Amino acid sequence: MPLHISDLLARSDLRLSVTYDVPPELLTRTIEAATVSDLPTPGKWLQGGELLMTIGLLLPMEPAACRAYVRDAAEGGAACLALGLGQGLPYQEAPQPLVAAAEEAGLPLLTVPDEVPFIAVTKAVFDARADEQRALLHRAFATQRRLTAAAAGDGLRPMLTEWTAATRVGAAVLDPLGRLLATSGHEQRDLPAQAHDLLERVAARGLRGSASSTAAGQQLEVQPLGARRLRGLLLLTGRPDDAARSVVPGLVSLLSLELERRHLRDEPERRRRSALLSELLAEDDPSADRARDMLRSAGLTAERVRGVVVEAGSAPGRTATGPAESGAADGVTDGTTDGVVDGAAQEMAADLALAVPGGLVRVVGGVVGGAPGTVIEAVVGEELDIREVLARFAPHCPAGIGPATAPEAVRVSLRQAAGLLAVSRSSGAPAQARQSQASRLLLDLGDRRTLHGYADAVLGPLDLADHGEELIATLAAWLETGGAWDATSRRLGVHRHTVRNRLDKAMDLTGRRLDDPDDRFDLWLATRIRRGGAPGSGPGGRSAPPPPGR
Repeated sequence: MPLHISDLLARSDLRLSVTYDVPPELLTRTIEAATVSDLPTPGKWLQGGELLMTIGLLLPMEPAACRAYVRDAAEGGAACLALGLGQGLPYQEAPQPLVAAAEEAGLPLLTVPDEVPFIAVTKAVFDARADEQRALLHRAFATQRRLTAAAAGDGLRPMLTEWTAATRVGAAVLDPLGRLLATSGHEQRDLPAQAHDLLERVAARGLRGSASSTAAGQQLEVQPLGARRLRGLLLLTGRPDDAARSVVPGLVSLLSLELERRHLRDEPERRRRSALLSELLAEDDPSADRARDMLRSAGLTAERVRGVVVEAGSAPGRTATGPAESGAADGVTDGTTDGVVDGAAQEMAADLALAVPGGLVRVVGGVVGGAPGTVIEAVVGEELDIREVLARFAPHCPAGIGPATAPEAVRVSLRQAAGLLAVSRSSGAPAQARQSQASRLLLDLGDRRTLHGYADAVLGPLDLADHGEELIATLAAWLETGGAWDATSRRLGVHRHTVRNRLDKAMDLTGRRLDDPDDRFDLWLATRIRRGGAPGSGPGGRSAPPPPGR
């Protein structure tokens, strides 16, 4: 317990007395230390909370001088004054000007009798402070033992419950996206807006710092959880005392250990889901029912899904021993290689698996952008804000986001997403299929790898279809003749109905419309890139005709 002025007055061995009728609330002031000074202006040497003792050797007894002395001591932070009395000392009783000044300033003034030396008062103060520190230490150890015992149980909640029972400070653990994992049962489930702001701020910094604030008079504090990567967030609602504050690092460590244990425990399930995704993508033409059943078995029940590909970086010297799939964009193999997969990519994939409902994520090794590296492939529901997830768990990593498709066509969406990696690499932001102004961006960039990546994204569905080359050739011929059916028929040597049937099939596969000028421009640019002509120049360096529909 803190040492108060009233505690010193209750000590019979000290025989301290008050010099005026001190209000009870002033006697509850906490004494932090005891010091002796006969300086006429001791305030600048104080730190706050002191019992300032003096014999008044240099203190003149004029009322104005006494008021100045008391004011200086109070402004310096003194909790109380004590005047030493006795034979051979300046005063045998408290002088009235000093008493009046102390009462006016609201600063308690005590007297120390002749038979009690100042050192006895000092020892009493510091003994009490030492007892207080020992009590705080014992409470902290007891709380830590309770938390350690709870950590041996199952889950996060026992630790949070023990923490709140011992400290009366509410606690909650959330995942890196701010979703509630466990609470101590005493805090509100609807967090104040300021708590969300704190969670966002700390999550954005990873393991590099905490944050605190006050919302509606309530102290809020957020601590990051995890060993090497952010696994969760601890929200404390309340103001911990000194004993509880000393236990916060231990609580953070135990909660981090539990989250890391959960992460390792979930590894077999992540592997199962990765294998499930590989199984789904290995089938050239899965039925709609089978594709939906496979996704639902992982908890992904969305009617439409999209593919996401993230470039996790390259690793010099790594070799991919797995066979590359024919036509894979950027040389990425369709399946996990036998080589060593980057641990950072695996960690990022685990984070994404935790963040996306269903957790269908896998790491794919191969050649990325002409160098050995890895990419992460994921299948997510159409409604998920995948950009927010990427900003949190894959910041600054090139990423392609495919269009929303039926589950059985997710392989096409992933191929389009892979084709957009070059676009994302150049723009510095995730690239999404059907993004507005994408064609203009590519024309401005003019980079061959970027352009071919864009062509793969647009024409990817046709590459995977039966007679895909035939469909692309028919589309290119129709676009280059300005949409003339008879001219296209003559150029290809087929009936015009055949041309129409092929184009209808191509539009069904790509999700484009020939009567949409933007779609026609994108298709024209993609087929022009595939033919090897740079935008704006035809074969042999001749100027190409303007794109149809413009």
